[in-house]
Amino acid sequence: MTTIIATPPHWPAILLPRTATADPTDLTAAIRNHAFEGLRRSLRDGPTTTIATIAAARLRGRGGAGYPAADKWRIVAESASDTRYVVANGYGADPAVSGDRELLERNPYAVIEGAAIAALAVEASEIIIAVRAESMEAIRRLRACIAAAEDAGLLGHNVLASGRDLNVVVRPVQGAYLLGEETILLKALENRRGQPEQRPPFPATEGLHGQPTLVQNVQTLAAVPWIIVNGPEAFAQTGSKDAPGTILVQLRGPAGEGLAEVPMGTPLRQIIALAGTAADGRPIKALLIGGPSGGLLPAELMDTPYDFDTLRAAGAHIGSGSIVVADDRACVVDLARLLTSWCAAQACGKTIPCRIGTRRLAEIGERIVTGTSRPADTTLLADLSADLVASALCDHERLTTLPLTTGMRYFRAELEDHILRSTCPAGVCHPIAVAAGTVN
Repeated sequence: MTTIIATPPHWPAILLPRTATADPTDLTAAIRNHAFEGLRRSLRDGPTTTIATIAAARLRGRGGAGYPAADKWRIVAESASDTRYVVANGYGADPAVSGDRELLERNPYAVIEGAAIAALAVEASEIIIAVRAESMEAIRRLRACIAAAEDAGLLGHNVLASGRDLNVVVRPVQGAYLLGEETILLKALENRRGQPEQRPPFPATEGLHGQPTLVQNVQTLAAVPWIIVNGPEAFAQTGSKDAPGTILVQLRGPAGEGLAEVPMGTPLRQIIALAGTAADGRPIKALLIGGPSGGLLPAELMDTPYDFDTLRAAGAHIGSGSIVVADDRACVVDLARLLTSWCAAQACGKTIPCRIGTRRLAEIGERIVTGTSRPADTTLLADLSADLVASALCDHERLTTLPLTTGMRYFRAELEDHILRSTCPAGVCHPIAVAAGTVN
């Protein structure tokens, strides 16, 4: 299991319990810690009040985009269909990030209860928890929790004698990085080829099996019971004004690694400090924020708040919830090239920008680090990235541009050293010097 990094006592613990329980599947212990109290209140209050509570809390989806959760819930609830679904996305598409898996293993009842409350609010009776097939322990614990809750009358037929049915199933899924995109995940659940769909229609109106479907990341759903029990005002007072609450962040760098639950809006500097200081004291050079398709920010931006809108403005994004710290020994150009190549290899190829554009972008990065770049490569890089963003079908294509474009934005001098002088300041790349005029 991933190391859970200790956080300051005054930081709220909404998603992960501060002290590990002997058995996270123990329903009796979970109920002593107020599990399913939110479900009871939601049944008492009704769908309209429950959705209004989530709206007042200003809960935003933790899947990366930060879309207001209550807006999704309303669209599904107001649909004309008699069949609706709730899909809890716990796939955790980034292979280097374990936040969703750790949440499912350490606090499974929070995810299950949050999905149940959401299902009551949108009047759905079918709940699917999608989990990476390799996460065997998470799957085992979820199924044990569901069985225990059904035996106690908290799930299944006639929940708490309310007349409502809530059928919860765990679906192991296999696939690539793109399964983090909701329309691709839904196709995987239908045993169809994993490629994105044109939107609109959005899954909230036409999703799983063509029916209205509420798709939410498991971190989003795990916060729901806390909001119902403690009130939207208490939640809105945590984190930042525009993005209240907490989020799981995976930290990696010279000083160590681990997973931490941090309030939204916490400055990057404070989050990075949780992992400690590198023993050799080397200076931080760059931060990769958001996973393989994230943005590369310079050390000068370490006071940037960790929230959806501020990071997006800086050229990064929440993404998979990871922060990778690179010291002065790293070559930002080579790192951007490596990330771009990986993202291009993960592209499904449904559209021309995806199939060809991402690969051309990776080729530019490869030329730069091998000393075979062309005079117009920086212009071509900017133009091709703009075209990809403008014409892409899904966010994977758009975000694949970020490593190289943020590298060019914040580390222009290092990029020009590679292109104009065939040198790598960090000593990582070994470009071949090419005489002027020999490359077209």
